[in-house]
Amino acid sequence: MERKNKTIGVVTGIISNLVIVKVDGPVAQNEICFIRHPENKLMAEVIKITGDNAYVQVFESTRGLKIGVQVEFENHLLEVSLGPGILSRNYDGLQNDLDKMDGVFLKRGDYTDPLNREKKWDWKPLAKKDDKVKAGSWLGEVPENGMPHRIMVPFKMDGEYTVKSVVPEGAYTVDDVVATVTDTDGNDIELTMVQKWPVKMAITAYNNKPRPFKLLETGIRTMDTLNPIVEGGTGFIPGPFGTGKTVLQHAISKFAEADIVIIAACGERANEVVEIFTEFPELEDPRTGRKLIERTTIIANTSNMPVAAREASVYTAMTLGEYYRSMGLKVLLMADSTSRWAQALREMSNRLEELPGPDGFPMDLTAIISGFYARAGFVYLNNGETGSITFIGTVSPAGGNLKEPVTESTRKAARCFYGLNQDRADSKRYPAIDPIDSYSKYLEYPEVQNYLMEHIGEGWLENVAKAKNLLLRGREAMEQINILGDDGVPLEFHERFWNSELIDGVILQQDSFDEVDANCPMPRQKYMLEKVLNVSEKKFAFENFEDLSNFFKRIINVLKQMNYSEWESDKLKKHEAELEEIMNERLN
Repeated sequence: MERKNKTIGVVTGIISNLVIVKVDGPVAQNEICFIRHPENKLMAEVIKITGDNAYVQVFESTRGLKIGVQVEFENHLLEVSLGPGILSRNYDGLQNDLDKMDGVFLKRGDYTDPLNREKKWDWKPLAKKDDKVKAGSWLGEVPENGMPHRIMVPFKMDGEYTVKSVVPEGAYTVDDVVATVTDTDGNDIELTMVQKWPVKMAITAYNNKPRPFKLLETGIRTMDTLNPIVEGGTGFIPGPFGTGKTVLQHAISKFAEADIVIIAACGERANEVVEIFTEFPELEDPRTGRKLIERTTIIANTSNMPVAAREASVYTAMTLGEYYRSMGLKVLLMADSTSRWAQALREMSNRLEELPGPDGFPMDLTAIISGFYARAGFVYLNNGETGSITFIGTVSPAGGNLKEPVTESTRKAARCFYGLNQDRADSKRYPAIDPIDSYSKYLEYPEVQNYLMEHIGEGWLENVAKAKNLLLRGREAMEQINILGDDGVPLEFHERFWNSELIDGVILQQDSFDEVDANCPMPRQKYMLEKVLNVSEKKFAFENFEDLSNFFKRIINVLKQMNYSEWESDKLKKHEAELEEIMNERLN
């Protein structure tokens, strides 16, 4: 969309942060412009074009803006800068480095460079003279917080190129020329460590994008055991306020098997975002022994940014994830909460006077959400390496109504559904994921089933099915007991209920404050599930329901102590022997 001259416009209408601009030349959808406010320049994005009128959403407050103010269009789309130095940074939705800004309440029109232009990076060449390269090919790498940050041929460059020269090992800034390539017409192109990419466009510099199949361990038993997500998969966590969506996302961020973590705080409450800023720099990464923030990037809306900026946040986060995926890394992207993003879409759609859909959301809400979720995935790069983006978003339905449009639209796009239950949250059962309503469609894929059987063991899927069946039968038994009373149902109903409580207390519930139980690897999950199912399959003798409940409470307590014991420790073996003793007391 390169043009020789910048298009100029004039403000003709203002509706909150939607501004109507009459233009004197061509403009493009999603093009960036700057409005010359009396105090400073305000950044905006074109969201609709009608004749010579451009409708732009302003990413700042429009207070004091007047009709007749000049607008200058920048000849480029809303884009991010990609290069070394992104990790451990705190950005806003426009990729302004928040650490470079002054004051608690940020100044309007204050924009900062997302990268450090002065720092020198230890460059190591990967390509050599006369190599054939194309968009996404690795030219070299620099170490970034212990991660290999690959410098690639810019994604905007089409066709094949020949490497003319690559600088030798040494220390260079991001703006130094590190390689020169020649196109098919013989033109030389100098490349630095920095490139730019529009956030609304997916980066497709890969060879193949198959259906994902590798299990992504999160360390959360109720997810990994019952409804696993795969590397490059998509999932979402809907639930009423206060059910633990943000806490669960934080736990997944800490323990999931990912190289890079990107958190898009695209509209959650300020106190929860502050927790991320204050906790992550202090947390030790269990995978590397370094600080967790060193492999984390945070995208957060600032308090004085309008609702429209929430949309930019999620796209900025996804683009950064695609950039690191192109380096052959496993990226975990968390968005909290996508309901706020959808509300931003609704607000702008209403101001544009578009035909509303259910609850006033845009008619194409499902298509927008599906298009965004589709950018995640597992890919084979051009050099044979693999990379992935696993995306998990949260949804905050008003009043906990899981039938509202955002939840329903997201359900169509995401393959994993982790519904949080208010009753479980109120009874302090963490995580509050409903084991009956939640699901993982990845378990239906033959390649995922084969992977699980190969890496976890034969019979694993059968055991998972048994556990789900016990939970379902236990819920049915609980409903009967609640209606008819403890004495009004046969003893087998109480046994069904307590078998489900056994799975709930030992497998589904987890103590995030315990050093051992906070993160449960798959071998340990397999071991504990087999222990629980072994108890449920035994035939015990009981005189009455009180006798039965006391027995199961003892069993659950011992198994919980096993969850708190170090793996393969003497303490674990001691509790295992204690479990056998209790079981032998009641065996028929």
